[in-house]
This record gives sequence, C-alpha cells and structure tokens, in this order.
Amino acid sequence: MRKDGRQENELRPIEMIPNFTDTKGGSVLICWGNTRVLCTALMEEGTMPFLKGTGKGWLTAEYAMLPSSTGNRKKRDYLKQDGRSTEIQRLIGRSLRSGVDLNKLGERVIYVDCDVLQADGGTRTASITGAYAAVALGVAKWLREGRLEKNPLIHRIAAVSVGIVNDKPMLDLCYYEDSAAQVDMNLVMNEAGEFIEIQGTGEGRSFSRAELNALLSLGETGLRTLMDKQKAVENIT
Repeated sequence: MRKDGRQENELRPIEMIPNFTDTKGGSVLICWGNTRVLCTALMEEGTMPFLKGTGKGWLTAEYAMLPSSTGNRKKRDYLKQDGRSTEIQRLIGRSLRSGVDLNKLGERVIYVDCDVLQADGGTRTASITGAYAAVALGVAKWLREGRLEKNPLIHRIAAVSVGIVNDKPMLDLCYYEDSAAQVDMNLVMNEAGEFIEIQGTGEGRSFSRAELNALLSLGETGLRTLMDKQKAVENIT
C-alpha cells in the first residue's frame, strides 16, 4: 500500500469543476489529489505574426504557480520566468496543439492559462488534462455564439505521471512519491492511444524495457479514466 492507501495502479481522487470562473471562454478547476489548478481558455481574433495570411490559427499556453501553492512561498514571475515554468508551459502548448486543427481554427489564437493554486505533485499533467477540458468548453461556447464556423478539435488530450518507487511501478505520483522516485515519467496521450510526449528519467537508477512497458501500460489505463472524466465535464454547459 502507498502512503495515501492507494494500490499501485490507482489514480488519486480527481474532480473537474467546469465553468469555475465566468469568462468568454472555458474554465475548469481541476482538483487532483491535493493539487489544484485553475485552467482557462480564451480566444482572440488575429493569428500569430508568423502565420499571418496563411488562414491558420494557433494555441499557446502559460503556466504559473501562485506564491502560496507550495510549502515555502514562491516568488512571482514578474520579470523573468523560471526555467521549470517555461518548460512546462511549452509542454502544455505542444500537447494541446496536437488536438487542434489549426486550419479550422482560422486566423485566431486560443490562449490557455494554467495557474497552480496548490501543488502536491503532477501539476503539469493536471494542467494539460484540465486545460483540454477548458478548451473544449470554450470551443462549444464559441460555436454556439458563431465565433467559430467549424469545430477545430480533432483529438482528446490527457496526461498522467508514472514512476518506479522502491522498485515498484506506480501510477500518478504525489509529491512524496515523486521526490523519492527512482524513475519518473510523464505521459501525454490522445484518445486513439497515440502518445504525444513521453518524458522519462532514471533519477535513482536506470530502467529496463520491461519496466518501461509496465509504466506505459499503467499510464494508458489511467489516461483512459481521465478522458472519461473529461467527457463528463464537457457535457455540462
């Protein structure tokens, strides 16, 4: 049994609260164990300068942790964003763009913001999973309002962490497990079962092909559950 009583193949309790804020797009508060992330999606007319005149749009993401989100106060990224936040927001953007047909979006930009209110491991995977649901809610609203002519969403996207702790493959690491993990991995997948990104590191030791396969299988099981939760949220308008 793990510290919080879960089996190795169990996700932490997850709740996605749709329309958490009243915006012109979509918003979701995702509560994943003790991690809390507010995800919002807004759309603006006009594409990025490098796409102007192509008829294609773009999706970009920003990620930040509030000062009180961790045990010790984290300084705000006023002037210079730290490298970790930059890496995570690029991951969020890459992951979500793989689920969007930028031609159907037209010359518009979807801006995704992921603000971590409380962190207990898995903030990047919670951000991606919650942000997709926020984008889907936003797209449904923009279609109803006539701001979009076509649905640009082509793939559902979700993310989850896996790792090896005390020589055991585990799904969905909390902070305590993540800090002690021998192998740490984040998986991003679409509903077709295709992996978009695999970030894996042997932090305490190397890992075998058999262990990698076990981690991928654990992750895929968890990702299917997460996508079911996304669907339930998107049916609420």
